[in-house]
Amino acid sequence: MNKTSTEYTKVINDCKDIFVKKTKDYGTAWRILRPSSLTDQIFIKAQRIRTIQVTGENKVGESVEGEFIAIVNYCVMALIQLLEPELTEMELDEHVALDLFEKYTNQAHELMKKKNHDYGEAWRDMRVSSLTDLILMKLLRIKQIENNAGATLISEGIDANYFDMLNYSVFALIHIENE
Repeated sequence: MNKTSTEYTKVINDCKDIFVKKTKDYGTAWRILRPSSLTDQIFIKAQRIRTIQVTGENKVGESVEGEFIAIVNYCVMALIQLLEPELTEMELDEHVALDLFEKYTNQAHELMKKKNHDYGEAWRDMRVSSLTDLILMKLLRIKQIENNAGATLISEGIDANYFDMLNYSVFALIHIENE
């Protein structure tokens, strides 16, 4: 479990590095996006990963690893948009954006530790392609919940699905790094 936590932290730090650099380049322009638009951005990334996995061709040239990093970062952005309604300013101070990134990745890490305990690190025996499919399934669930105005009868909400996709992406990145 300590190995997983160490690997997880390394991946999150890699994602954070990209998040910080993009924030310096673009500011927090993503704040204009509604959670549903971020869901669609994540869908685009996950669908591209699946297409590359199925066809074995990568015509754009951007790495699958980069797409999983993007999914992690888009999930954080979506969680901020969804769970921080009191933040009304479009442009966040770089330090505020980073603090929120750390807040939600820390929550995701804690969730991962709990689930990883209960599931006995089953993700280690999964294929990256299965993690991609799980992300796509979670996206379809989120879209259905969004179409239902956020209401569920028995299921977890949108935020839980974002946290799961973030963690599945981290697991995929750990697998890729260990290959």
